[in-house]
Amino acid sequence: MMAAKTGGASEARSSAIMAVGTLLSRVLGFLRQLMLVYALGLGSTVTDTFVNANNLPNLIFLLVAGGVFNTVLVPQIIKASGAPDRGADYISRLLTLGVMVTFGLTALVTIAAPVVMQLTTSGYSGNQLALATVFAYWCLPQIFFYGLYALLTQVLNAHGAFGPAMWAPLVNNIVAIAGLGMFIWIFGTNNTHQHTLDNWGTPQTLLVAGASTIGVVIQTAMLFVPVGRLGLGLRPKFGWRGVGLGAAARIGAWTLATTAVGQLTFLYLMRVASMPGAVREHLREANPDDPTWQFIPGNTVLEMASQLYLLPHSIIALSLATVLFNRMTQASQSGNRQGVRIALSSGLRTMAVATVFSALALFALAAPLGMFFSGGRPSDGVMLAQTLSILALSTPFLSANFMMSRVFYSYEDAKTPFKIQLWLGLLNVVGATVIQFLPARYIIFSIAILYTVGNVLSVVLSGAYLRRLIGHLDGATVARSYIRMGYAALGSAIAGGLAVWLMGGLSPSGFIWSSTLAALVGIVVIGIPMLIVYLVLLRLFGVTELRDLLRPILSRLGRGEAAPSSAAEATHDAGAAATYGGEPTEVIEAAYALREIAPTISDDTGIIPRISGQFDPNLYRARPATPTPGPGTLPGRRTYQGPPGRNPHFRDA
Repeated sequence: MMAAKTGGASEARSSAIMAVGTLLSRVLGFLRQLMLVYALGLGSTVTDTFVNANNLPNLIFLLVAGGVFNTVLVPQIIKASGAPDRGADYISRLLTLGVMVTFGLTALVTIAAPVVMQLTTSGYSGNQLALATVFAYWCLPQIFFYGLYALLTQVLNAHGAFGPAMWAPLVNNIVAIAGLGMFIWIFGTNNTHQHTLDNWGTPQTLLVAGASTIGVVIQTAMLFVPVGRLGLGLRPKFGWRGVGLGAAARIGAWTLATTAVGQLTFLYLMRVASMPGAVREHLREANPDDPTWQFIPGNTVLEMASQLYLLPHSIIALSLATVLFNRMTQASQSGNRQGVRIALSSGLRTMAVATVFSALALFALAAPLGMFFSGGRPSDGVMLAQTLSILALSTPFLSANFMMSRVFYSYEDAKTPFKIQLWLGLLNVVGATVIQFLPARYIIFSIAILYTVGNVLSVVLSGAYLRRLIGHLDGATVARSYIRMGYAALGSAIAGGLAVWLMGGLSPSGFIWSSTLAALVGIVVIGIPMLIVYLVLLRLFGVTELRDLLRPILSRLGRGEAAPSSAAEATHDAGAAATYGGEPTEVIEAAYALREIAPTISDDTGIIPRISGQFDPNLYRARPATPTPGPGTLPGRRTYQGPPGRNPHFRDA
């Protein structure tokens, strides 16, 4: 019992470290993006060009190598850590292979930078394409360091060290922010000294693109110290015959295919999204006195809106899904479909407390948020607000689909997510093909609509496939909760919308649009009362899921326990048990266990639905939920049972 308590405390500390690290990383990420907007402008050609080039390394890594790392190398590293030598020999070989493959990929893509930029952009002028290629030469080497970071992260995770990999991205953001700060100090902001293709030079490139890559290098280098402290004695080792990578690749083939479809369609969308920026630059060069070009949103507007829209999903839904995934896995492996349904229902209802409110709050506060994150330019702020308004309303669907997809992975079913991704890919390709023929001013807005439709469609498809897998989805209970939360969020949004109107959010000369500080005041003055109204209405509508969401926080503060919070909840669970048709006692106990939200890390390798090209370290959080191999067993080589390092298939062992 004491050991269990110690383990639980250790996991709680690990979870708290990661939660704080993730939150700070998000905050610094927004600050970094805000600094970029102040330095180069939200609606400028230089910003759009840099964002395209700087997003490519992560997208290419995920497309070519990221899926292999997550589905093949990562599980092998995790399993190898259970060997008597803690996986030192085996991990050395996998690290050597991973480093060689990633280095080769990076070298090939970097050499081909001019071709890569031509394939991933559309309509760029000669000068714009030349600058994009220069940015690419500086940014594409990040691919190698992303790969090394992913590998070292898994070595640390497999040996119980979670903090370093979550805190290293903070340094990455700090370095990039410092570079942008120096840029502003030396060259001024875009509002005071407009930065264009004509006045851009090598010093500016060094401070923007160079600092971005240096930050990724330092982020990766920081992991060498904690990896060295593990005492594994890792070193380059060759000889990979018999290590089981082929079998692992076959097992993960569907996940690899899902990743490939998702990234390829995303790259195609980004190519279409690059078109408005090119048109805007042509118009500016042809007639700089005509203000029309200033109202054409580019891909930077979509990127910023995407990050704002993804925030509640990243902080709430992702963490909750990670926790509940292990519960789903345990239930699915024991054939307990009722337990899977309880986990899914609990997850959908609990995260909706945050995501339903976030959707309507982002919609209501789109005007001040747009002005604040536009760098103080009302024309850019309007475009950002419009894009954010479109994306915001699909926030609950994005998170719901992510939670639903965890059920498929808990059953080790990677084929169904591939089918869903295929339908979404088809939607995106057809949609993007049509969108590219629209006037440039409407392309980014149309892509945002396409994302929203895709999020809704993904929930419909996931629900249809899940009903075949586990029967009903407790739809009545989930729907009732969502409706009550929707009423509460709608009441809050109406109050917020009226406040925005009173503060001039609907008038070009209104207070909110007067300055960045005014926009920030509007966000705080309106946002906090909106949250209070929402909480009061949740109480009035009897939404008990709020306590489920807050209980882990309160329990860590010593103010609550992971137990049913009221007799009403126990009654609700008893009713749910009767609905499920299982044994009431076991189902209720399972439901209460779910409410503990025990801090664990998932070994799920599913890829987060991408709407932003920014690197996300959460993609590489993992830990096995299954027993580790026994002594003398090397993963992927079941026929060999001898001491590690003596496998006859290793030529140099």
